[in-house]
Amino acid sequence: MLSENVFYCGYSIGEAPYLEAGKICRRFGRRIFLIGGRKGMEAGRERLNQALAGSGLEIADAVWYGKDCTASAIEKLVEHAKLLNVDMIFGMGGGKALDTAKGVADKMELPVFTFPTIAATCAATTALSVVYREDGSFEKFWFYDRPAIHCFIDLTIIANAPWKYLQAGMGDTIGKFFECHFSARGDKLAHASALGREISNMCYAPLYEHGVQALQDCKAHRCSEDLKEAVLANIVSTGLVSLMVLDDYNCAIAHSVYYGMVLIPGYEEDNLHGNGVAYGVLVQLAVDQDLEEARKLKAFLQKLGIRTTLAEMNIPLEQGYLQAMLKETVTGPDMEHIPYSVTEEMIFEAMKVVEAL
Repeated sequence: MLSENVFYCGYSIGEAPYLEAGKICRRFGRRIFLIGGRKGMEAGRERLNQALAGSGLEIADAVWYGKDCTASAIEKLVEHAKLLNVDMIFGMGGGKALDTAKGVADKMELPVFTFPTIAATCAATTALSVVYREDGSFEKFWFYDRPAIHCFIDLTIIANAPWKYLQAGMGDTIGKFFECHFSARGDKLAHASALGREISNMCYAPLYEHGVQALQDCKAHRCSEDLKEAVLANIVSTGLVSLMVLDDYNCAIAHSVYYGMVLIPGYEEDNLHGNGVAYGVLVQLAVDQDLEEARKLKAFLQKLGIRTTLAEMNIPLEQGYLQAMLKETVTGPDMEHIPYSVTEEMIFEAMKVVEAL
């Protein structure tokens, strides 16, 4: 029997988790290359400097990753890291900054540690990067053998970040629960995928309980237990599911609807990824004819301020106008492993149902 490897990302969370960095990271060496986003490093760089004082660790250089996580950006940073002779990579910021840092660390075979400054994605704890082309369009996923060694989640920084990222992160996280259970329906799962599917329950239940208050607290720049629970769901629970299940079970109709929606002119500029996925979950539930759950979810998304209809998005519910979107939805890679075939007509009819809920 061939071996199976499952790696997890440890985490520290609270109002001063960077203070743990010296103790956790120094066993891997001394010199650090910090790669981050501009706003992310503005929010966290000084806090990290203070936390590392006297720890024996030093930041050899801190560099902005660029506009997108691209192969050329990663290669350029790899060459710079070689000149610095560093022992580890730190990534600080949002998903693209963290994905770039993970790419650099993988190519250099160095340990990577993540410092997310928003809670919009699970990039801080997953073993992949979303890589873009130079024109900003999606190119492909880069998969790695393991995730970051450890993730440091500073709630003070996240509470002071724009609340829209927490909101979108909750939308994306909710999708993980519904899509994982839907795509795994009827399958006999191996241990890791079965465990990941059960962890996906923690991508919805805690948000349903704490999400509304967490968003209010973030708007007020207030750390709280509700905010902590929402951030853990967005960053940790979702990341664990991604690490454990087969890729077949990571996405389904909801994500495919989002990738179809981005073909609509102006949609991507006006809607964050997670908000689009949340709408896609409603469409998925309508396709699956689970209208009771769809009504429950819609009411919750409305409390979060996430738009749940095309009318709110200023998009006409016209099949001809949506043709490219519908085609992309049913032919996208996220539709390759779902319990039954779905047609363009089924998606359009489901969108009509969602509009009328």
